[in-house]
Amino acid sequence: MTRDFIIVGQGIAGSVLALSLLKAGYSVLVIDEPSLSSCSRVAAGIWNPIVFKRLTRSWLATELVPELTAFYKDASGLFGVELIRERAIIKPFTEQQEKNLWTRKAESDRVFLDPELYHGLKLSAKDTLDDYARVMQAGNLDVKLFLEKTRDYLAQKDSYLCERFNYRDLQYDGEKAFYKHVHPKHVVFCEGHLLSKNPFFDFIPMKPAKGEVLTIRCEGLLLEHDILNKGIFIMPSGNHTYKVGATYDWEDLSDTPTEAAKEMLIRKLKAVISVPFDVIAHEAGVRPAVIDRRPLVGRHPSYDNHHLFNGFGTKAVMLAPFFARQFVEHFKDGKPLHPEVDPRRFYKE
Repeated sequence: MTRDFIIVGQGIAGSVLALSLLKAGYSVLVIDEPSLSSCSRVAAGIWNPIVFKRLTRSWLATELVPELTAFYKDASGLFGVELIRERAIIKPFTEQQEKNLWTRKAESDRVFLDPELYHGLKLSAKDTLDDYARVMQAGNLDVKLFLEKTRDYLAQKDSYLCERFNYRDLQYDGEKAFYKHVHPKHVVFCEGHLLSKNPFFDFIPMKPAKGEVLTIRCEGLLLEHDILNKGIFIMPSGNHTYKVGATYDWEDLSDTPTEAAKEMLIRKLKAVISVPFDVIAHEAGVRPAVIDRRPLVGRHPSYDNHHLFNGFGTKAVMLAPFFARQFVEHFKDGKPLHPEVDPRRFYKE
């Protein structure tokens, strides 16, 4: 069997790339064992074009946001389900200095920063936000649904293989590569934080971070549409349920939820709302971050048919569609990839 691409991993990155390559007319085989990493499956899928610390645009936000909305709306049409929800992110103020900074920044960026300042948002019968502002052109992807529908779509096209990829089974006859019964022209690794175990890319300095999120049920919470960001995010997910997160842990890199993280999230949640709630789910996953916080998109320095599409960290929903288009255009038309994402930046001969 000949395929243009084997894609290793069917998280957000692998799914977006597979759909992009199929749309461009390439043949793919996605190889994935879902139990190996739960990062994409537990992600809230939020995209935020603003860095709150400095109220500046996130890297490439102007290009990324139109790309992601077009891509996921196209996928929604392909699968016949609604995958994304565009909504504002509510940013409360705790002091006058924060309001002054927002007003000043919004004067030069009315694309993502709503220049109007708001007052008196009723979160519950007992809780009110005094002063806040809104980030526009934000939202979230229903990641679990997207991955499920993509997997089903790939399976229908005989383009999905549910098994663990074995690096030792990737063999060569001259310049031709073989993986078991498959002859791929190219192999793209979209393995998330498991890239650290990839023998071909052992020169990449990964800095993965574990994140934990809760799903709560709270009938007293009045937040219905927008996402609240106040030390944690609180995102409505329907039927009085909300996603709450997230934590960061650079030491424990397992997918096992911890009581310490759960207690931290509950404590932060109780600092925002005083109405009762029940925790109905607690999940964890390891984000595939790179030490310089830039993705990894491009060729291996020695193996011309080995590639990375990885390292998107917390921003995979936002980054993957833009760089998948670049990846496809690089193969179809020879267009250059963004210079900051080349994996060879870390290679030392």
